[in-house]
Amino acid sequence: MKLDTQGWFSGVRRLVSPNRDERPAHTRISLLVIHNISLPPDQFGGQGIDQLFTNTLPHDIHPYYDQLRGVRVSSHFLIRRTGEIVQYVPCHQRAWHAGVSIWQGRERCNDFSLGIELEGSDFVPFTEAQYRRLSYLSRRLKREYPIRDIVGHADIAPLRKTDPGPYFDWQRYLDSL
Repeated sequence: MKLDTQGWFSGVRRLVSPNRDERPAHTRISLLVIHNISLPPDQFGGQGIDQLFTNTLPHDIHPYYDQLRGVRVSSHFLIRRTGEIVQYVPCHQRAWHAGVSIWQGRERCNDFSLGIELEGSDFVPFTEAQYRRLSYLSRRLKREYPIRDIVGHADIAPLRKTDPGPYFDWQRYLDSL
């Protein structure tokens, strides 16, 4: 995987999200945020995540989707349960993954972070392939950017979020870096 001058990695599937914008001027990427996501909830392998991040989610095909009307979110990366990596937003731009958030007294974590979604939920373990690819992607990102901290979504938005959840093995992941 090589990072091009536009912030896209080679060797991953690219699906461009419109849910992105420019980072504030002179902002350095220093935080990596790990999430989990599944659409419909606790179902894996479908197109729901891609559709959500590209504003093409058909709200009438699942009851849960109705509450996502008008939601505009994205992440830089998704790692599917198979280990496939999808990139939605170039690293140089701000993805809309953190929402209202704060890390070490600094608000608006989207401004200075990269987001990685793991296809999963708070109720099932992640796959071997996901840990391998997450480790590899994280090491590549750390080589490219001055990332000082790696946190879960729950760490930056503890009153709203629980992901990556209790089944995420932080020690295993951090040891792999």
